[in-house]
Amino acid sequence: MTDQSSQFPRFYVTAESPCPYLPDLMERKVFTELNNDNPEGLHDSLTQVGFRRSQDIVYRPTCEGCSRCISVRIPVGEFSPTRTQKRILKANNDIKVSVIPNRVTDEQYGLLKRYLKARHPEGGMAEMSFAEYQDMVESSPINTHLVEYRLPSDDPHKKGQLIGVALTDELQDGLSMVYSFFEIDEALHKRSLGTFAILSHIALAREHFLGYIYLGYWVKNSPKMAYKQNFTPLELLGPSGWTRKR
Repeated sequence: MTDQSSQFPRFYVTAESPCPYLPDLMERKVFTELNNDNPEGLHDSLTQVGFRRSQDIVYRPTCEGCSRCISVRIPVGEFSPTRTQKRILKANNDIKVSVIPNRVTDEQYGLLKRYLKARHPEGGMAEMSFAEYQDMVESSPINTHLVEYRLPSDDPHKKGQLIGVALTDELQDGLSMVYSFFEIDEALHKRSLGTFAILSHIALAREHFLGYIYLGYWVKNSPKMAYKQNFTPLELLGPSGWTRKR
């Protein structure tokens, strides 16, 4: 007789903790491990119902009395850049974009530490060690890669300055941007590297005939999430499935 319990994931619920997006609220997550015989299939299926991956687990908010974290994705076939986004693409047409295996380097870690110190000094990742960064990047049971962004080099035998990194999962129907970070420097501010990273992923998805860019969660009143609504059309996951944001 087949052990039916081995065919279905077991779900768990975390204890409450302060919400990272909205003040004076608490969050709770439901999660499961990607440790079955088909982790990529399970990840694909759970992404469709709003789960996100972190290392070898996938999670989704399940907060009592609140459902403001909404999964969003960009349908790349219908995306058309705005005038501002076109300017960003033009400003970054000298950047070398490389898709590489999900293996960490000291150079990436140094960039991450500068980014966290400038953007999220009080966040939970601020004191992340190299080993913890390595776990975040390399502990993936599914098809995961890094995208590196480098300035042009004056020496053809040397790599240019690393100014951005994105950790990205490949799904059956798209790319899921797990985490990205970039150089915080006044000289690079006009490049809008965060927006450019998303635009470059749209281009990568089109090259590989993938339909969507999954951007994680959008919270209407959270300034941290406001940039996601600049990409249109944008699809939101609701009780009736994926629908267009109006």
